[in-house]
Amino acid sequence: MDFPDELKYTEEHEWIAIEADIATIGISDFAQSQLGDIVFVELPEVGDELEAGKPFGVVESVKAVSDVYSPLSGEVMEINEDLPDAPELLNTFPYEDGWMIKIRLSNPQELDDLLDADAYQELIKED
Repeated sequence: MDFPDELKYTEEHEWIAIEADIATIGISDFAQSQLGDIVFVELPEVGDELEAGKPFGVVESVKAVSDVYSPLSGEVMEINEDLPDAPELLNTFPYEDGWMIKIRLSNPQELDDLLDADAYQELIKED
């Protein structure tokens, strides 16, 4: 499994890449492996306001339907338009083509609550 050091992670298995005040968000390699083959993705609309800790989308796999939680508060600036037609990108490229949304941060202090790659790997060892 892959856990890029430059990313941040959540206990709910999302990853976050930060560039200035924009956060790109997706699900981790661990999450996609636990879900199995992903067959459907529901994303928010551009312009939606997200609140940290609240669901922003749904990922459906052959095993389960799971909410995806926003790790940070902010406005949705962009969604991955490829995912609705190719949800398997979350399985094959969770950190590249499988990103889900980009948001403009409204509360940068929330970044302090995220895990680094080492802390995230420790967390999933317990699962």
